Amino acid sequence: MDESTTVPIGRPRAFDIDEALDRAVVVFWSQGFEGASLDDLTTAMGISRPSLYRAFGNKEDLFYKALERYTDGLTAYFARALAEPTSEAVATSVLHGMVEAATMPGLPTGCLGVQGALATGEESSPVRDALIAWREDGVAHLTRRFQHAVDAGDLPASSDPRLLALYLRTVANGIAVQATSGSTRAELLSVADLALASWPKPEPEPAEVSAGSAAS
Repeated sequence: MDESTTVPIGRPRAFDIDEALDRAVVVFWSQGFEGASLDDLTTAMGISRPSLYRAFGNKEDLFYKALERYTDGLTAYFARALAEPTSEAVATSVLHGMVEAATMPGLPTGCLGVQGALATGEESSPVRDALIAWREDGVAHLTRRFQHAVDAGDLPASSDPRLLALYLRTVANGIAVQATSGSTRAELLSVADLALASWPKPEPEPAEVSAGSAAS
């Protein structure tokens, strides 16, 4: 709900919704869902609690909106990766995109979707479950893309699309964790390239037998 729908006509909006959400993303990203207090959020967003409730709902609602903002922004590389012409290009774009997003200067390290609610109490289980679903959705998109690659001959027929998707997501998540632990962008790019070196190659086309060779 936009705050502009709850104030008198002609009154200017007290704050920019998108900017406030960007600031909330940083708080949740750096502190996690449970670690981020309402005081932390309102201070960072530059708004009062009543304004937060009117514009975004409660803290949980705000987290979901922040996750959507994060998905459409810093992790938009994932959607672009799915459009790459080969499975290897998809995998490269995903891992390099994760490295870049997880080590962006001036922002928290790691990944909000990975670390936002890894350790939560029972009261926060809906947020934890939402992030699990967020990550699983990424695996599902990769699985479909790699199945298409198998069907097109871009991956060997023996490839398991879901296993490849899980492998890629596991490496990407590990990159996010290592970024939080202090690994540099250069180090993580080297790790990504090492993982990509084992990516399955298309099966070679069968050699054509010329008519002359067949006759001999």
